[in-house]
Amino acid sequence: MHPSFVPPRQVKIGDAAAFAGSTPRAIRHYHEIGLLPEPERGGDDRRRYGYEDMIRLLWIRKAADAGIALDDIRDAFTTGTVSAGADSGDGIADILERLEETLAEQEAELRRQRTAVRRMRTEGSRMGLLSGFVTERLKGLPEGSLRQADLDSLLVTERIFGPLGAAVQAGRFITLATHPALREESDRVDEAEEALDDSVAVDDPRVAQVAFERHAFESALQAVMKESGLDEEDDALFDAWDASHPADDDGGEYGDGDGSGRREAGSMSAFEAVGKMPYDVSPARLRCWELAEELSAQDSPAPRNTA
Repeated sequence: MHPSFVPPRQVKIGDAAAFAGSTPRAIRHYHEIGLLPEPERGGDDRRRYGYEDMIRLLWIRKAADAGIALDDIRDAFTTGTVSAGADSGDGIADILERLEETLAEQEAELRRQRTAVRRMRTEGSRMGLLSGFVTERLKGLPEGSLRQADLDSLLVTERIFGPLGAAVQAGRFITLATHPALREESDRVDEAEEALDDSVAVDDPRVAQVAFERHAFESALQAVMKESGLDEEDDALFDAWDASHPADDDGGEYGDGDGSGRREAGSMSAFEAVGKMPYDVSPARLRCWELAEELSAQDSPAPRNTA
C-alpha cells in the first residue's frame, strides 16, 4: 500500500512558476515592482511560496493574459479593490472598462489596416495607397495607361489638399491616359522643363521659350478636358464630396474653418507643404513656371468695369 501523499505547505520559486504557468524571472519582476510581496525564505535562504501566494500568482497571470497592465493589477491590490485572488465586484470594473475601450480602439485600427492592405492588393500597391474617392474616378481606364509618376503626384496632392483635391487633379491624368497625342506632347514639354537645370540662367532665352510651350500645352489640355465633359464631372465631385462629408458647426468637417470640409484630417495647407515637401527644382525652372502663369493670366478675361 502506497503511503498517503501529503502536499507541501510551501514551494520553491521554480515550482511556483511552473504551477502558475509563469517563469521565475517574471515572479522576481513581480517582487521588484511591488506586485507580489516577497515571501519568507527557508533555511537555505530561498524563497518559499504558500497557498495565498499561489492564488495571487494565478490572479496576476489571468489578468495579464486578458491584457490588464501590471501597474493596474498592482494598483488594484494596493488600493484593496481586489483581495488576493478574489474580485470584489465593482472594485476593478474601471480597469476592465478602460481595457475594453483600449481593445475596441485596437480592433478598429486592425480593421482599418486590413482594409488598407486589401485595397492595395486589389487596386495595386500604388493605386491602393490613394483613397477610394480618388480611385473611384480612375476606374475604367485602360490597364497600364496611368504611370507611376501620375499616381505619385496624386498621392502628394491628396496629402496636401485631401481626397477631393486629388480627385479633381485625376481629371488631368485621365485625359492624358486617353489621348496619346497629348501624352506625347506632355512628355516633350516635361523633358524641356527638366533640361532647365541649375546650369541654365533664369534669363536664358530657353526659359521663356519653354514657358510658352508649357502655356500652349496647358491650354490645349484644358480645351480637351472641357470638350470631354471632365469639367462637369468636377462639379459632380464637389457635390458628391459635400454630400458625404457635411461641414460641422465650426466650418469644415476637419476643423479647417473654410466651411468646405474638403481637406482630410492631418492634411496641411499648400503654404505649409512648400516648406516641408522637397522639390528638386532649379531657379530657371521656377522662373519658367512663373512666366507660364503670367501667360495664363493674360488669357483670362479681364473683369468688367461695372462703375
